[in-house]
Amino acid sequence: MRFELLATIALASSALAQQKRKLQWFGINESGAEFGEGTYPGIFGKHYIWYDLNTIDQFIAQGVNMFRLNFAMERLTPNTLTGAYDAGYLGNLTEQVNHITQKGAYAMIQPHNYGRFYSNIITDTAGFKKWWQNLAAKFKDNHLVVFDTNNEYHDMDQTLVFNLNQAAIDGVRAAGATTQYITPEGNSWSGAWTWVSSGNGASLLKLKDPSNKLIYQMHQYLDTDGSGSHPECVSTTIFKERLQAATKWLKDNKKVGVIGEYAGGNNTQCISALQDGLKYMGDNADVWYGAIWWAAGPWWADYVYSMEPTTGPAWKTVLPKIKSYFVS
Repeated sequence: MRFELLATIALASSALAQQKRKLQWFGINESGAEFGEGTYPGIFGKHYIWYDLNTIDQFIAQGVNMFRLNFAMERLTPNTLTGAYDAGYLGNLTEQVNHITQKGAYAMIQPHNYGRFYSNIITDTAGFKKWWQNLAAKFKDNHLVVFDTNNEYHDMDQTLVFNLNQAAIDGVRAAGATTQYITPEGNSWSGAWTWVSSGNGASLLKLKDPSNKLIYQMHQYLDTDGSGSHPECVSTTIFKERLQAATKWLKDNKKVGVIGEYAGGNNTQCISALQDGLKYMGDNADVWYGAIWWAAGPWWADYVYSMEPTTGPAWKTVLPKIKSYFVS
């Protein structure tokens, strides 16, 4: 049985490796396990949902090799940061991670909490470190797991954001997970277009990782306010323009980054903007690992950015137009 499993992983990894990649990570956000915010623990199938393994396989068939798995900290460790796990929720997360990584793709473990726990800003950095140490220990031997410290810190003290990121890094490494990538995120919703102006660049540059495997995660939407809530894009060049300052920061400081969330509407202008921005990232692949689309999941229905196979608007029209910027 173990031999058959290893053989399956090897074949899947080989198939992915054979694809010529222009960017290292061609990704999709799987979103739904974090739904029902404020209703904890909530009811599976009513307040939140996990991800369809069959659609994950459909993404892999398209060349996708990175899955950012959104979930809620409050459901994983109810009541306290350092409390016992909810066995069912951890089991679901583990099933997703195992399925993805056994296919040779990356699974990004990502608490979608905005630097908060039960709506309160996390100030217990020691508890946050322990939370990450406990969780990373579950996956320390899986080299295709990536740890995302927390989704989109915002409206927080910049020093606290630094300290939480450093605590997460320290916790992951203390667990014995020494070979996996970690993606610290910034304040101000981790926007690429404000990475330097917000103070993230100056602050988070000082993060230390003994394994030297940090990939700075930034998010970038193309609508007027950069919120990712409108189908219209500012222009056909807005994606590239909003990446330029962050790209310079990465190059100047010899760092690498990933766009952990991005999207544009299902229209000609947005598709042109997406193509222009992804080409720019490919031209600067020395500092950009890749990009992860927002979003997919069973409950996104006709949401304008949904890439859920096979009915999501972005699956039908956007994916065919952008996948060549990742793989050929």
